[in-house]
Amino acid sequence: MKRYKNLYPQVVSFANLHEAYRKAAKGKRGQPNVASFELELEANLFRLQEELESKTYHPGPYYSFYISDPKRRLISAAPFRDRVVHHALCNIIEPIFERSFIADSYANRVGKGTHKALDRCQQFARQYHYVLQCDLVQFFPSIDHTVLRDILGRKIGDRDVLELVDLVLAGGAGILDGEYDMVYFLGDDLFARARPRGLPIGNLTSQFWANCYLSPLDHYIKRELGCPSYLRYVDDFCCFSDDKAQLWHWKEQIRRFLQGLRLTLHERESTVYPVETGIPFLGFRIYPTHRRLKRRNGVAFARRFRRSLELVARGELEREKLDEQVQGWIAHAVHGDTYGLRRALLSRQVLPKEVG
Repeated sequence: MKRYKNLYPQVVSFANLHEAYRKAAKGKRGQPNVASFELELEANLFRLQEELESKTYHPGPYYSFYISDPKRRLISAAPFRDRVVHHALCNIIEPIFERSFIADSYANRVGKGTHKALDRCQQFARQYHYVLQCDLVQFFPSIDHTVLRDILGRKIGDRDVLELVDLVLAGGAGILDGEYDMVYFLGDDLFARARPRGLPIGNLTSQFWANCYLSPLDHYIKRELGCPSYLRYVDDFCCFSDDKAQLWHWKEQIRRFLQGLRLTLHERESTVYPVETGIPFLGFRIYPTHRRLKRRNGVAFARRFRRSLELVARGELEREKLDEQVQGWIAHAVHGDTYGLRRALLSRQVLPKEVG
């Protein structure tokens, strides 16, 4: 396997840091921390470059908060200057790993995404009678830093880049400890509890490294198990076949393979069933002939829509922002058979007159 060296000068180049700033600031330039960084952009980028070159750079503290989507999740946001570093690092090393990812991995990749994953899942549902759908227990809190570092080190032969990777990992270590229920694997001792683990949900690096972490699983299922019809979106993945016994056998083999990554399956939720009953996937229930939006998605939108209408009526939200919210939801919902739902939700509300 080829290992790439002499990458660090590319990471810390001013041109790469400026491009990283541009990506990190996209859609967020109105935020105070972004505006403050932009106020003295060149000076801040040169200062960041000097810290990276002299090895005096250290990540700052995270800001964390919970969301319900629908599961309760801890989201952790790094300081803006650290997010610039994350983009600078990914700009250089992501293309190295991207070439090795399978085509049917859809999360956080250019040209992929939720809707293409839905299309592919339905395509497989039309070809096969059964699906093995799997989900991982506490995926982001479970990611083991030693295992991840080994996976990254198989392709990255630049010690300085790996030291920067270690800094980013150490900066987020421990944030998700309260979200992790300790699991011991074969050969572990009592010191296993002290193994650094967890990637903060919200980091660009976390999204990218999650794909790196599960890429060995993708190749194992495709090559070793010989499953031709497989797809994954983050830690939710499906195998398709006309043979139920084969799918149950694959589940056991996958469970064993995941132990090497220090990950575990949701045993009850990871199961085999007929595709005709519908596959719950990425907010939809997918059938061979059609798709339904999950009820909770429609309920959540209706609640947000009513709240936004009240804000517009009080003059606290612009009509343009409300329109953006509605169009964004429609753009997602239109990927299912939701014409009646969209008409019902949107026609029953009366737009208030704008204040003033």
